[in-house]
Amino acid sequence: MKIRFRQAAVPVALAAAALFVLTGVAGANVALTRVSVDPYTNPTSQHATELEPDTFAHGGTVVGTFQVGRFFGGGSSDTGFVRSGDGGATWGAPGFLHLTFNSGGPGPYERVSDPSVAYDSRHGVWLISSLPLLPDVSSPTVLVNRSTDDGLTWGPPVSIPPPASNSVDLDKNWTVCDNHATSSFYGHCYTQFDNFGDGDRMLVSTSTDGGLTWGTPVQPPGHDKGLGGQPVVQPSGRIVVPYLALNNAISSFYSDDGGLSWSRPIKVAGAHVHDAAGGLRSGPLPTAEIAADGTVYVAWQDCRFRPHCGSNDIVFSKSSDGVSWSAPARIPIDGVTSGADYFIPGLAVDPATSGSGTHLALTYYFYPDASCTGGCQLDVGYISSPDAGAHWGSPVQLAGPMTLDQIAQTSQGPMVGDYISTSFSGGSATTVFAVGIPPTTLPFDEAMYAPASPLPIATVANATRTASSRGVVASTNGVGPGALRRR
Repeated sequence: MKIRFRQAAVPVALAAAALFVLTGVAGANVALTRVSVDPYTNPTSQHATELEPDTFAHGGTVVGTFQVGRFFGGGSSDTGFVRSGDGGATWGAPGFLHLTFNSGGPGPYERVSDPSVAYDSRHGVWLISSLPLLPDVSSPTVLVNRSTDDGLTWGPPVSIPPPASNSVDLDKNWTVCDNHATSSFYGHCYTQFDNFGDGDRMLVSTSTDGGLTWGTPVQPPGHDKGLGGQPVVQPSGRIVVPYLALNNAISSFYSDDGGLSWSRPIKVAGAHVHDAAGGLRSGPLPTAEIAADGTVYVAWQDCRFRPHCGSNDIVFSKSSDGVSWSAPARIPIDGVTSGADYFIPGLAVDPATSGSGTHLALTYYFYPDASCTGGCQLDVGYISSPDAGAHWGSPVQLAGPMTLDQIAQTSQGPMVGDYISTSFSGGSATTVFAVGIPPTTLPFDEAMYAPASPLPIATVANATRTASSRGVVASTNGVGPGALRRR
């Protein structure tokens, strides 16, 4: 397969992307559009780097957000965003929120991290939450920028109040809104994060006015500790928060009263950890979305099905209520003896589908050779299911191979992101992800790319790969402490 890159319309000040050809494994051409390039020049960051994207779709509008200008020790020079008004077929020029003094912002923050995007349909507002870092690399708040013109322009940031704690240093925020018109909490938006300064205790703050104001963060009973929560909201108004607990378990908690009170932690499954070769920054942070019938789907990287936990698959579990969860099932990208390693998944669930006809789409990174013999070759893949994850189509390689020296270097390893994202618009999937190519004038050329055309979902006839919970090899809850990544 040959993969073609073409340049999106971006300001001339942003370096132009050269066309180039990559060799893949999937037998169909996939064109990618370069949708954003790091414009900053501050000497404290690595340029040009962009990484760790999140996307969300509402109607035909898709908004992606990401880190721009990565610091080695954590955070980036700014939060960037891109917008598509036609479901990911074309993209407008990138924008930047100017949240740090490195990006021309007025505040005290040197860096920013962990961008997340959501849409509040009741108030007609797009929200991007980010984690600002002071020069001492502590984070006292979460910032939320608002757009009232369908993601075209963004207002100044709003600060979420700090939690009641003697030590506040926040991490890994994620925002979601209740867009179910029949819910008693329609228009509530929730931002989940953890307080690293207090042992990574989980917290949730709620807004009822389109992100203009936010409540004091609430800590669920049981005081569980973890990170990487991705909240989802069921049609009933129940908000379910899957996250990675510090004991390497995928866990969750929920609220039935609009975020005023929360359940105790519920274990979804153990996370069996295999650290990717080459020191690549990755870990079993969950990715979660919801179907029209309220079924919650959670996916993460896990080595339980591989001999000796020698590499990762992407696995998923689902729940109708956020309390009882199915046994983790292996997404059949290939065979368990392939020698490949799969990680950093971004799961999408088509919100217009439900039951056995639920459509799933998954973007992920992978090594064709988990051992990285001869050097690590990092690729981006895509796979989809037309029947709630029971069967999957053939995988498609979207990008790669790239080498680890072509992506941002951090104190926790080379980085494309602790997470990525996939979203549905009009029945097709789209995604934005980081790709590194050989640099020319700057130390890096790691930028944001999207498929030039929305990605199709496998038909039932073509979905011949069966997901299964059978064949678990790992007998322990992980093969080591794992790597809990922050910022």
